[in-house]
Amino acid sequence: MRVKRALALLSAAALSVTMMTACGKDDNASSGNSVENADKKYNIGIVQMMEHSSLNTIRDSIKSRLDELGFKDGENCKIDCQQANGESTTITQILDQFKADEADIIVAITTPCAQLAAPYSTDIPVVFSAVTDPVAAGIVDSLDKPGGNITGTSDALEISKILDFALTSTPDLKTLGYLYNTGEDNSVSCLEKVKAYCKEKNIKLEIASVTNTSEIQEAITTLADKCDAVFSPNDNTVASAMGTVAQVMNKAKKPMYVGADSMVQDGGFATIGIQYNDLGIETANMVSSILKGEKKAGDIPVKVFNEDLSTFINKSTADAIGYKIPDELANAEKTVLFD
Repeated sequence: MRVKRALALLSAAALSVTMMTACGKDDNASSGNSVENADKKYNIGIVQMMEHSSLNTIRDSIKSRLDELGFKDGENCKIDCQQANGESTTITQILDQFKADEADIIVAITTPCAQLAAPYSTDIPVVFSAVTDPVAAGIVDSLDKPGGNITGTSDALEISKILDFALTSTPDLKTLGYLYNTGEDNSVSCLEKVKAYCKEKNIKLEIASVTNTSEIQEAITTLADKCDAVFSPNDNTVASAMGTVAQVMNKAKKPMYVGADSMVQDGGFATIGIQYNDLGIETANMVSSILKGEKKAGDIPVKVFNEDLSTFINKSTADAIGYKIPDELANAEKTVLFD
């Protein structure tokens, strides 16, 4: 009897330990903040076109969100952030180094980086961010089914909403300037939409193109002389020279409408769109899902941020060009004012 009782007690104890272990596993799995393979040190490569506020916001929010999701830089992962100073050859060199370093995933911020990173997806999962039109850029097969080993987030501009706001804020708008870099596919595709809008609204369109930041001063000065307002999409070259652009436009007392919230923060007058840290957060969510083995990159639909938009206005720029922000706009829930 004693032997049987002892065996029964041992069996109960073993069952209790097994149940406790199982419960512990369930708790960790449901938390969503643990990295499954604790022994592996993940190698994450992030490449961006250049340094400027929009791209830095995305990069920093990616890193912050990854940290929240359990990917601790310097502990269980290495996050290697690189920027290419606007040079395509440098992007390729960075990507080659990521491959040589056996990166587990590549994050490509902006259309040029994503286009150059796409071929590497045969060996390494690629997640892109801030790509305006990934289908037209030849990066994915479709938004719902990217295919291959690549996916990401899109900052597709609501051109008509931005220009509708421009017409409301600048009611005497007869001639609109468009400033962009001919080497950026996203800016080229946006130009076609601007042309269609101006034709519909009977607005004259003046176009000034650049190939690098050294040409910005002359181009924006010409547009400021000819136009009632100027628009530039989320163009990396223009964004990196917003200080120069804002100075010229403010001196001319004309509004500069832009494609990104950070371009407003850096001196542009206004835009309607998303907050760029949201792009970084969703990009990081995709990276986490892929690294944890929950989904394959090509099976994750591209996330397009074209809803729940905000109005961004730079108050200092508004003062400089003599624009009084209406109280109902300034106090609206979806209005963000930068000093």
